[in-house]
Amino acid sequence: MNILLIYSSKTGNTQKVAQAIGEALSVVPTRVEDNPSPKGYDWIIAGFWVDRGTADGKMKAYLQKLTGQKVALFATLGAEADSEHAAKCLDNGAALLGEGCTVVGRFVCQGKVAPEMVEMMKKMFPEGHPHAMTPERLARIAKAASHPDEQDLQAARNYFVDLQQELMG
Repeated sequence: MNILLIYSSKTGNTQKVAQAIGEALSVVPTRVEDNPSPKGYDWIIAGFWVDRGTADGKMKAYLQKLTGQKVALFATLGAEADSEHAAKCLDNGAALLGEGCTVVGRFVCQGKVAPEMVEMMKKMFPEGHPHAMTPERLARIAKAASHPDEQDLQAARNYFVDLQQELMG
């Protein structure tokens, strides 16, 4: 089975997850900046860091160019992986796919938030704003800084090995 494993990463979170998936599937991860051709692959695994509730700009542009592909998505974000927000971010990423693409899998993992993003949000959102840096939000960001951890990486390995077996029939 010929697999393209492509990712974008800001803090290294998504890269770590891509490397874990690559090890498990014996596939070398490719950075989105390398702009690999999607032609000739049985399926594509595309990973992104979440920016404003969807794929970051580089991965967004890549996903929109795909047509007629089987695609499995994975994402990293500061929120809890089992949160409604995380699920919505994957939905938003899937909505970016070009014509005729089929989403065959979805995986999300918590990851550290870039410090410059936290500082930007502190300046942008005053107290009382829904995205303000409340003590609860700052505690969540601090907790996210320990991810992805080995348990997260093993979950990614397991998920994509199982998905590959399922796709092979």
